[in-house]
Amino acid sequence: MADEKLTLTLDSGDVVIKLRPDLAPGHVARITELVKEGFYDGITFHRVIPGFMAQGGCPNGTGMGGSDKPDLQAEFNDQPHVRGVCSMARTSYPHSANSQFFICFDDARFLDKQYTVWGEVESGMDHIDALPKGEPPANPGKIIKATIS
Repeated sequence: MADEKLTLTLDSGDVVIKLRPDLAPGHVARITELVKEGFYDGITFHRVIPGFMAQGGCPNGTGMGGSDKPDLQAEFNDQPHVRGVCSMARTSYPHSANSQFFICFDDARFLDKQYTVWGEVESGMDHIDALPKGEPPANPGKIIKATIS
C-alpha cells in the first residue's frame, strides 16, 4: 500500500498521484475505497481557482455533497501545501472531510496543518493546470476514470 498510486484520467490525459498513507492513513484508505467503488468516475472539478487550487470529489458538482460514508477524523500533518500537493477539502469543522479533495496549483502554506495532505502529483500536473477555471467553471473538467495501482 505504501507505493500505491491514484490515476485520474481526465479529457486531456492522466494525472498520477503518489498516495501518502504515512501521512494520512485514514484518508488514503477512504480515497482508495471510493475509487474502487467507482465513486470518482464522472465527477467534476467544481471549483478551480488560478494560482490556488482545483477542487473535486462532490457527487452533485456543487461543493456541498459527499459520499454516503461517515466524515473522517482530521489527520493534519507537517507536509506543506505546495504545488502538486493533494489535500482533503472540509467545512469549517476539522473532522468533516469526506470525499472532496483539492490539488494545489501554487504554494498555499496558509493551509498547512489545517487540512489533511494525503498525496502528491507525480506526473500530469499540466492536465490539472489546463482545467477550466471558475466556481463552478462554465464547462467543468471531469474525472473520466479513477484507478488505484
